[in-house]
Amino acid sequence: MKGMGGGGMQALMRQANQMQTRMKKMQEELAAREFEATSGGNAVKVVMLGDYKVKSVDIQADVFSAGDKDMLQDLVVTAINEAIRVVKTTSDAEMAKITGGFSVPGMF
Repeated sequence: MKGMGGGGMQALMRQANQMQTRMKKMQEELAAREFEATSGGNAVKVVMLGDYKVKSVDIQADVFSAGDKDMLQDLVVTAINEAIRVVKTTSDAEMAKITGGFSVPGMF
């Protein structure tokens, strides 16, 4: 490409390396963060880490006393799916700050 002499290519590579370093740092910071999601009016609460690992699931006692297994399963699934959505939304927003909105395949 015309105008991409050695200096221009080196600057581009340096920028790419800096972006990669910032993305790695952001991923590490995000992995340590906790995200909460609830369902059933706080009957079920899920705490998920930024690397999509479920840290805890809290189920209120009155949900057990209802004895409705299907409802409990639905509440747990809903809370986990919401936690995933929250982590992904946060991750996408943080990544956009680094990449200027440019999509980087395979990052998240």
